[in-house]
Amino acid sequence: MSLYDTIIRGGTLVTETDVVQADLGIADQRIAAIEPQLGGTSRAEIDAAGLHVFPGLIDAHVHFNEPGRTDWEGFATGSRALAAGGVTSYCEMPLNAHPPTIDATSFDLKCAAAATASLVDFGLWGGLVPGNVDRLDELADRGVVGFKAFMSNSGIDDFAAADDVTLYQGMQRAAQLDRLVAVHAENDQITSFLAREAVAAGRIGVRDYLASRPGVAELEAIARALVLAEETGCALHIVHVSTGRGVALVAAARERGVDVSCETCPHYLVLTEDDMEELGAIAKCAPPLRPQAEQDALWFHLASGSLPMIASDHSPAPAEMKTDPNFFNVWGGISGCQSTLPLLLTEGYARDRLPLTRIATITAGFVARRFRLPGKGRIEIGNDADLALVDLNGQRALQSVDLLYRHRHSPYVGRMMRGRIERTLVRGTTVFHAGAIVSPPIGRLLTPQR
Repeated sequence: MSLYDTIIRGGTLVTETDVVQADLGIADQRIAAIEPQLGGTSRAEIDAAGLHVFPGLIDAHVHFNEPGRTDWEGFATGSRALAAGGVTSYCEMPLNAHPPTIDATSFDLKCAAAATASLVDFGLWGGLVPGNVDRLDELADRGVVGFKAFMSNSGIDDFAAADDVTLYQGMQRAAQLDRLVAVHAENDQITSFLAREAVAAGRIGVRDYLASRPGVAELEAIARALVLAEETGCALHIVHVSTGRGVALVAAARERGVDVSCETCPHYLVLTEDDMEELGAIAKCAPPLRPQAEQDALWFHLASGSLPMIASDHSPAPAEMKTDPNFFNVWGGISGCQSTLPLLLTEGYARDRLPLTRIATITAGFVARRFRLPGKGRIEIGNDADLALVDLNGQRALQSVDLLYRHRHSPYVGRMMRGRIERTLVRGTTVFHAGAIVSPPIGRLLTPQR
């Protein structure tokens, strides 16, 4: 008779291909058995009757800002918020830390901070900025999941935008190192000119900011990045695509053989430019929120499979950085990583836009494959026991007290959410249960499989 560390009994397992009731046995941090009415004994049992068991989400785009700007967020608070949202792994971006993650020394500083404080598993992005192409090798040796570059002003003084030469040379080297390059795709000349023109004329409101970052700025930058990636043979990932036309550009390039993927974010799926005008600074982001037609197009691409993944782009800041009457000076970032799965269940599944199997793919399965995170993203024997147990019928309006961020503000506060996260397990260990963190930090570094 088999002995397991834990058996999860009576749950409904959500995989990329099926939704099926079965028991799940965990041994040595991994999924060891999946069977209806699983036999054997265990040291612990979890009653999952009435709950759906999802693969733990992988959020490949968060900004936790440590070291150097832990007062904005930090690995301790950020990773706890992720766990409360059913997220078991994440990839942290290089730019908001001080120093930014652009060489081996800065990587080591960040990795040490994460290893000490992160509740869940983590990967780290390296940066691609002017002057550091010769440091990409040492970052790859450390295990970065890829290199992040900005094609427009990042808003961070020590993380400069990558000019076309930097992008071209960086992609050449990344291809040789077998690493992705991820880009924030907005045309800096267009956005900077329109912003300067608006401010000079005293046009500093929400609609003025929206007008300064038109969809064409995203489309041109995506197209340029695709040309460089195709020429160099570099694997490319376009972050936070905000337009359906942007997704279509990526899908067309993939059809002709370019190794490219893209993501969108929950805020582009549930908020529009009208919401930004109503909510104000708490909903500012770049690229900005778009009209309803663009949101509808993103939902279409998600359902059809041409938009393969979701990431939160959690980019927090203290409340005082959201108060400037000049909207161009307000920090542009949305706090939302705790709400990704409930938002998808509320606006996707409950409204018949996405089946549960598709949600499992865009939040976990595809992400693990694209970033080559072994043992992650799927409920199958041999994989890490990274799981989120969810009551699909549980619903309540999100309150600021529910948020585990360092700064408890979000544009989703007050929104009715469906899908209550009852329990989150990282490699078989329960880290979040019944509304509370129940584990010390156990996160470990994830590196892409070579």
